[in-house]
Formats: sequence, structure tokens, C-alpha cells
Amino acid sequence: MKNRITELFKIDLPIIQAGMIWCSGWELASAVSNAGGLGIIGAGSMYPAVLRSQISKCKKATNKPFAVNLPLLYPSIEEHVQTIIDLKVPIVFTSAGSPSKWTPLFKQHGITVVHVVSNVKFAQKSENSGVDAIVAEGFEAGGHNGREETTTICLIPLLLNNVKIPIIAAGGIGSGSAMAAAFALGAEAVQIGSLFVATPESSAHQSFKNLIVDATDGSTELSLKELTPVRLLKNKFYDDIQTAYNNKASILQLKELLGRGRAKKGMFEGDLIEGELEIGQIASSITQVKPAACIVNEIWIDFKASIKKLGSLTD
Repeated sequence: MKNRITELFKIDLPIIQAGMIWCSGWELASAVSNAGGLGIIGAGSMYPAVLRSQISKCKKATNKPFAVNLPLLYPSIEEHVQTIIDLKVPIVFTSAGSPSKWTPLFKQHGITVVHVVSNVKFAQKSENSGVDAIVAEGFEAGGHNGREETTTICLIPLLLNNVKIPIIAAGGIGSGSAMAAAFALGAEAVQIGSLFVATPESSAHQSFKNLIVDATDGSTELSLKELTPVRLLKNKFYDDIQTAYNNKASILQLKELLGRGRAKKGMFEGDLIEGELEIGQIASSITQVKPAACIVNEIWIDFKASIKKLGSLTD
């Protein structure tokens, strides 16, 4: 398929794997890229030396384009930026901050830049900063997302009417038919996270993957909006947050409850009780752990079938 995104990234299929902390290492990124999509290494949970190693391993595992997701609030961001430039990573997805500071430097080195947004204001700021495309992340997405709670199906048309650069849909994309719906709204690619967490190549703990498979509708909820909004699988830690809200906890008390390292404890180390378990609403549709290449292939086949079916409805 050819459109602005596939040509921009030099990929075969407009299917992008989200760069999720503790879940998206070189094995997952290279598997998705080798399958024809775009794999992304999630740098937000990596020390500088770890990121350098992950990029080097990914380069050995694939000769296809891949990207690095870079949260702009990362404390060692200068080192990460230099690593990305030194190792000639072709594409960077930035998030959690303004892209205006680093985009010109990346572009100077020939690096394609994409920024993740959840509203019109940040989409326009991103376009004005010179990014090549944006990810429209709706309320359904896992991990950290917008305070506005705008759903993907509402967000894409809003952005389409306010920016000219390509839009990548994210949040609630768990099938080819959902991908077709995003394209009908004006997206030119989809970014998928939750499905790729539940893969053998994901660096997430097996216990976390098993819990995702067991999830049902209502198993996740957006929480901690006073800090940074995050969609969580419900567990004891989630219950503790709800108790804190019921007791009218202050922002400081919520910060103390969250503490440090909870996402690592839950998603990477497999503590399903006290850990922070970030995943999207689409988790309720995930029924098994399957290889990343299988997911890419199934999404693409279902997408084409859905487009064909929709076309037949107008005959």
C-alpha cells in the first residue's frame, strides 16, 4: 500500500507498533518491521547505555526501517538524543512534551519526526514545530493519554480539519476493521500497542501478558488525571488509588502512593498486585498471546476484507 505514511517511513504496510515502556525492546521492534510494519523501541524505560544496545541489536535483527519512541520529559534526554543521532535511527516518535526544542536538531540530521498528541492545540503546535506526522491518541489507549478523554473516533476528524500533515490513529485499534474505520475517518496509518504487548517478542512479563488475555470489558480505567492520566488494568494498586480518591487524597498523597518504579514492577517484573499495569481498552478483545508477525498479517488481511465489504455495501 502506498500513501504519505508508507512513503515517509519507507514501509510496506501502514501498521505501526507503539513504543511502550517496559514492553517494546529490539525483539518486538525488529519483528514488526520484518513483517512489513514499523517497529518502535520504547526508550522511556531505558538508561542511555541500554538504549544504545537495543538500537544496535535491532539493526542486526532487521534491515527494515524502525523507530525510537522518546518521551521528551525523560531526565537523560540529551544522551538519548545523541544516541539516536550517532546510531542514525531513521525515525523518532516523540511524546510527553513539546517537540519544538528537538525537532529542528533531528531534522538537521535527516531524521523523520512524529509527535503523539491528544488534542487540536498540540497537533497544531506540532505541525508548526516541523514534525512530519502526528499520532492521534484517543481515550481508549493504554498508558498515558490526554486529559480531555477524547475518543479516537472523535479525535481524528478534529485533527484532520486543523492540520495538513499525515495522521496516525491510535487508541482502540485491535483489528483490521478498526483500522478500516480509522482510514475512513482520514487516518493514513494506525499505531497499535496493546495487541503487541501480548506477543512472545514483547519484553513484558509473562504474568502481565496472561492477565491481559484474561481481561474483559471494564477491566481497565483511566486514572491519576491529577498527575499524568494513565489507563490501568484493575488490581490492588488500582483499588488503593480509588480508596485514596474516596478519602479525598491530595496530589502529594497521590504522588506518594504512586511512588517510583511501579510500572516496571508490574509490567516488567510481573507484580500483578502492587504493580502499575498499563494497557488499552482493547485488552478485552485479546484472547491469546501470538507472534508479532502474525498480528501484523491478521490486521492487514482483515483490513483489506473490511474495505472490500464496505465497498460492496454501496453496490
